[in-house]
Amino acid sequence: MTTSEQLAQELEKVLFGDPWYGTPVYTLLDRVSFEIAFEKPAGSAHNIAGIVLHMLAWTEEVLDRMNGLPSQIPSSGDWPDPGEPTEQKWQNYVDDLKLLNVNLLSAIRNFPEEEWPQPVKDERTEEHNGGISFEATVQGLIQHDIYHAAQVALLNKIING
Repeated sequence: MTTSEQLAQELEKVLFGDPWYGTPVYTLLDRVSFEIAFEKPAGSAHNIAGIVLHMLAWTEEVLDRMNGLPSQIPSSGDWPDPGEPTEQKWQNYVDDLKLLNVNLLSAIRNFPEEEWPQPVKDERTEEHNGGISFEATVQGLIQHDIYHAAQVALLNKIING
């Protein structure tokens, strides 16, 4: 199996497949109403809508890096403000995350196999021992999605009781 195939399969499992740890990201998001998505429990740093925007921002940043742009904080910010709650806005956030991941999966499948071990463009390479590879970048995003999926599941459970 190629690196592209392996990474695409791992990302698909996390997003909508059958990951060994439990419920995939999209199933978790489908269980969240827009009212719950924008609610922020006492003591919580973020609400679910904010977490989804954060995931969206970093997915976009990884796709940009795969397209040759230098590493940076996402153009929309690390933690974009979800704004005022509306059902349409919540649906747009989820739809945007799904669409962006379709694009990312396509980029992963079409990425040149010989470039996976190469470092992404990063002006901070000395801080990162010569740079982080494209493969490690995508693996990091997969781990990032798992981490935030757990936050979504916990916040949904706390709010729903």
